[in-house]
Amino acid sequence: MTRLTPTLELACDLIRRPSVTPEDADCQTLMCERLAAAGFTIERMRIGEVDNFWAVRGGEGPVLCFAGHTDVVPTGPLQAWQHAPFDAQVDEDGMLCGRGAADMKGSLASMIIAVERFVAEHPNHKGRIAFLITSDEEGPAQHGTKAVVERLRERNERLDWCIVGEPSSTTLLGDVVKNGRRGSLGATLSVYGKQGHVAYPHLAQNPIHLAAPALAELAGEHWDHGNDYFPPTSFQISNLNAGTGASNVIPGELKALINFRFSTESSVDSLESRTKAILDKHGLDYHLEWALSGLPFLTQPGELLDAVAASIRETTGRETTPSTSGGTSDGRFIATLGTQVVELGPVNATIHQINERVLASDLDLLADIYQQTLVKLLAC
Repeated sequence: MTRLTPTLELACDLIRRPSVTPEDADCQTLMCERLAAAGFTIERMRIGEVDNFWAVRGGEGPVLCFAGHTDVVPTGPLQAWQHAPFDAQVDEDGMLCGRGAADMKGSLASMIIAVERFVAEHPNHKGRIAFLITSDEEGPAQHGTKAVVERLRERNERLDWCIVGEPSSTTLLGDVVKNGRRGSLGATLSVYGKQGHVAYPHLAQNPIHLAAPALAELAGEHWDHGNDYFPPTSFQISNLNAGTGASNVIPGELKALINFRFSTESSVDSLESRTKAILDKHGLDYHLEWALSGLPFLTQPGELLDAVAASIRETTGRETTPSTSGGTSDGRFIATLGTQVVELGPVNATIHQINERVLASDLDLLADIYQQTLVKLLAC
C-alpha cells in the first residue's frame, strides 16, 4: 500500500470520525493538539450543544485566520456508498473517498499541515495566525461561528484576513475562489381565505386563487441589475402548501416559503417593503414572517485576494477567478468584523452527495497554497 502524505493521513483521521451535525466526534480535539504543539493558545468554546474553538499564535500585527467546520451532513443510505462513508480511503483512481473529504475535512487537514510547516520555517513570523473552527455550519449555524464572532467582537479582537476552507473550486483546484456571497432573506407567507365546499365557491374564498397572481408578479419582478461582482437578485418560491387533503374542500389558508438571494444593490428593507407593496396591491389578507440568514459580503481585490491568487498561480500554474456565486457560508458572519474574507478549497463536484470524494493530490497542493499565502502575508 502506498504511504499516505502527512496531509492525507490527517484528512483520513478526521474523516473517520463520524461528526454529523452538530457532533464533533473529537475532530477538534485532534486539531487542537496539533495546534498546541505548534505554539498556539487554544480556547475551547462550547456554546449550547455546539463545539467551537479559537486558537491564536503570534504577537502584534495583522491577523490571518483560517476558518472552517468539522461537522458534516448525514450520509444518506449506507448501501449506496461504494466505500463506507467514514472509512476514509484513497481508491485506485487517486480519489480520497468519504463523507467530508471535500466539505471540508480535506481543507482542515491542509490548513493544519500548512501552518505547521510555516511555523517551523518562520517561528518568529509577524502578526498572528488564528483558527476559528465550529461543528455547526451544516446545521442551524446559530451556536457556531456566528456566536464565536460575537464573542470576538465584544473583545475587540482584530481579524484582518480570513481564509474559509469551503470547497470553492469548480473543475480544477484553485480555478475559482469565493470573494463574497449573496445575502439570503427568506420568509413564510401565509395567505388567508375562507374554507368551504368546492360546489359552493361563492360561500368561500380560495387563498390559492387569491395568491396566485401576486406570487406570479413576485416571481416576475426585476429586483435589481446586480453589479460587477454580483448577479441580479433572485426570488424563488421553494414550497407551497394548502388544502385539507380532501378534493371537495376549498382551503382556508395557503403557506408559501419564499427566498431572496440578493446582491449589494438591494437591502433587506427594500426587499421587504417591495414584497409587501405587491401583496397589498392584490388586496390579500396575509402575514409575512421574515428570516434573514445572512447579508451579502464582498472582498475586493487587495492584500488577501492578491496573495491567494499569486499562491495558486505559483503552485498550480492556474489563474483563479473570483466569484460570489453559490449559497451562503460562515464567511458571512466573519465579514461583519470588517475582515477580508475569501473561500478557498477543493473541487466541489461531490459535496453532500453519496460517494463524496476529492482528488487526493489536490489536498497536498492546497496545503502548499495555504502555506504560500502565509509566507506572502506574515513572513518576516
